[in-house]
Amino acid sequence: MTSDKKTSYAAKLRIPCAVLGIRTAQGAVTGIEYLSKSERAQAPVDALAARVVEQIESYLADPHFAFTLPLAHPGTAFQQRVRAELTRIPAGESRTYGEIARALHTAPRAVGGACGGNPIALVVPCHRVVGARGSLGGFMQADEGDPLAIKRWLLAHEGYRFGA
Repeated sequence: MTSDKKTSYAAKLRIPCAVLGIRTAQGAVTGIEYLSKSERAQAPVDALAARVVEQIESYLADPHFAFTLPLAHPGTAFQQRVRAELTRIPAGESRTYGEIARALHTAPRAVGGACGGNPIALVVPCHRVVGARGSLGGFMQADEGDPLAIKRWLLAHEGYRFGA
């Protein structure tokens, strides 16, 4: 969770587990970050930010809602491959870091690093990646707050069966 007051957002949306800071540029979503619950909401500054807010609200009403947003998330070819795998995980399901690593012929730690560096939280569902043997694994490489509480809330919202 970050709370850099110098950072500008196209919108800030309060959701049950956090405030989302939404960034847009050149007609695409460039970032969605989990901010502290103490952050103030901010109305969208443009049509794309309004569309992002509308789609997130649709997800909150129906966790199986499919996002259709233009995304611009830079990164290495490997990070792009991991993010593509993440978007294939259906709501209510999870994959382990190891399962994704095997699918991409790489190491689980590398997958974890790519997940932790995901710039477009929620829409690119890194929260659906869990550790082996039922552990939640990491989340957000956060330095404040309780990021695992956010991950738990998102998974529960999607109908994920803990321990199943």
